[in-house]
Amino acid sequence: MSQQQIGIARAHANIALIKYWGKRNDELFLPLTSSLSLTLDAFYTDTKITFSENFTESSFFLDGQKMPPQEVQKLQRFVNLFEPLVGQLPHFQVESYNHVPTAAGLASSSSAFSALACAIHDALNLDLDSQTLSTYARQGSGSATRSLFGGFVEWEKGQDDDGPSSFARPIDDACHWDIAMLVVVVNEQEKHLSSREGMAHTRDTSPFYHLWPEEVAKDLAIIKEAIAEKDFQKLGEVAEHNAMKMHATMLSANPSFTYFEPATMNAMNAVRQLRDEGFLAYITMDAGPNVKIICKNSQVETIHERLLQEYSPEQLIIARPGPAPRKLSEEEFHDQ
Repeated sequence: MSQQQIGIARAHANIALIKYWGKRNDELFLPLTSSLSLTLDAFYTDTKITFSENFTESSFFLDGQKMPPQEVQKLQRFVNLFEPLVGQLPHFQVESYNHVPTAAGLASSSSAFSALACAIHDALNLDLDSQTLSTYARQGSGSATRSLFGGFVEWEKGQDDDGPSSFARPIDDACHWDIAMLVVVVNEQEKHLSSREGMAHTRDTSPFYHLWPEEVAKDLAIIKEAIAEKDFQKLGEVAEHNAMKMHATMLSANPSFTYFEPATMNAMNAVRQLRDEGFLAYITMDAGPNVKIICKNSQVETIHERLLQEYSPEQLIIARPGPAPRKLSEEEFHDQ
């Protein structure tokens, strides 16, 4: 390769409406179930990777801060996935700006590894289609698989331990949907238990976990019908039920654990109150305490105003359907 090659990309986070919770192959990040998400415009990661023969070591800067060697090693393992395509790679420098609260259950890893996969693809002048590139992003973070596309995206679980068969594919760009997501940030601190640890513990110890794949298959069929029919209520109801079933598997783990906090319960009750008053508003939650409200875009501003009675403006983030990743110019990247 030439002395220096650079790639820069922006990828948006996604929130799963039908959850991914558990792997059948930890090394290849192969899920036990398929899942379905909505990519969001409000949360994204900008990443630049530079490969250079002049670097004496690899480095990683997140939001301007140099990260420790163990974090660099995680990225090194990810970069190494691309070596069979191009040969041995020199040291790299990764600079990343995360416009998502990190490790708080807001899917920061989905945008982070999707952006990194796209930046590497750009730097190495590869010609992979997005579906194939999603199989690489998956091996950095499972949810990153889905951030290779905008709108509603399905992550196919694949067959057996065949890595290439587990990929993302677009379902609907959501451009003609009256849909939004209002995120209620009750705690943006790093969570006490990572998603990877939580899902592994649940898979290994919950007596109810064997029911999870069957429930996901049912819910996935329902939500795909809802998307095809543009049935907002059906979509919201199945998404909320799926999220609650996922969290129920955690409560049944041994020892039991939960990401719910008192403020989480308050936010959930506020959503139910909105629904009692006639708003189409539904709860979804990932591995973290923050509550995401699936609602109509035509109602989101009203809901936002209502919740400002209980929450600060900084705690309420309105997100709408987001796009697929794109390349960034140097000027765009440095305008952080």
